[in-house]
Amino acid sequence: MPNRRIEPLKKVLAIDPNDEVAWFGLGKAYMEDANFEEAAKALQQCVAVKPTYSAAHYAWAQSLHKLGRIEECRTVCATGIDVSTKNGDVMVTKNFEMLKDSLPASGSIA
Repeated sequence: MPNRRIEPLKKVLAIDPNDEVAWFGLGKAYMEDANFEEAAKALQQCVAVKPTYSAAHYAWAQSLHKLGRIEECRTVCATGIDVSTKNGDVMVTKNFEMLKDSLPASGSIA
């Protein structure tokens, strides 16, 4: 059964597509349903609307990790660490560091 929060959040976004809180909520609701593809899309949109939203960067990275999109996850982690550090979001930065450290070694030279 799909998360009951998804449809109301979609309605909010139909009215205001720049509501970063609704995008974040939608992404998290999709994550709860293990629909990481849709979660990643919603969270990417959240970050597009509000690039300084540290928690959205982190949730997006988590979704990419679950999808096995490791290089994208690594990129989002790097950006997210910069954002969370600038915001002073210490716990989010620590979470990013743990996620980044859990990723397999990069197959390419950065």
